[in-house]
Amino acid sequence: MASLTPAPHSTCFLSNTQLKSPPAQVLFPLANASLGTSFLQKGSFRAVRRVAKMPPKAVVVAATTTEKPKKRYPGEAKGFVEEMRFVAMKLHTRDQAKEGEKEVKEPEERSVAKWEPSVDGYLKFLVDSKLVYDTLERIVEDSAFPFYAEFRNTGLERSEKLAKDLEWFKEQGYNIPEPSSPGVTYARYLKELSETDPQAFICHFYNVYFAHSAGGRMIGKKVAEKILDNKELEFYKWDGELPQLLQNVRDKLNKVSESWTREEKNHCLEETEKSFKYSGDILRLILL
Repeated sequence: MASLTPAPHSTCFLSNTQLKSPPAQVLFPLANASLGTSFLQKGSFRAVRRVAKMPPKAVVVAATTTEKPKKRYPGEAKGFVEEMRFVAMKLHTRDQAKEGEKEVKEPEERSVAKWEPSVDGYLKFLVDSKLVYDTLERIVEDSAFPFYAEFRNTGLERSEKLAKDLEWFKEQGYNIPEPSSPGVTYARYLKELSETDPQAFICHFYNVYFAHSAGGRMIGKKVAEKILDNKELEFYKWDGELPQLLQNVRDKLNKVSESWTREEKNHCLEETEKSFKYSGDILRLILL
């Protein structure tokens, strides 16, 4: 007597497909009759089987290839200092740097060869500059944030050098003025910034020291030619090889910034324009 137990659904499906294929007219009702059912049954079923056997990975690969690459910031591959340098160069004029993009608007932004400096104006510049360097050096010495201590005794310090230069001017019979508004304002801003916004402060630290080692030296030389009989001030001398001193500080800056988030780095870069404004106000004193 035959068993009445029904076979599982999957078994029935396999048995039916193996024993009997559906008519081609059912699968392809609009097929051209002249092609013959033999072609449809053999060729088309092979195509259907190939689609059924496509691995699921193919869909995943197609989806992942549409992901956008990570944004790279100019100079990022060389370290954060290169990012700061790139932003700073863009804020120079073409007379000041070949990468400069800024239009000449202020007197101090013209070519130094066109300047008409005065000794009194230069003294004001030196006095205000000393106040800024005094402030920077005191900030890293006090270290409101621990990593400021990395920048003590770098060899780039300028306060003592400027003190010697001002003493020399005094010996020549010049009156040394008190710090003026540009220097006082910048020094106060640096002090406040250093206590509340370390990333922004580092932007100023970098730009003040590195700008003086480059464009600042050129300015000092040209001004000396015009009003000091080529006297080279201590302000433009360093104990040790300047390129190596700069590289040491560059390495420290890169190391410190490694722990910053991208947002903190961008915040630092955004402070560059303010750094140029405050420094420009002091530089303009030379032309008074």
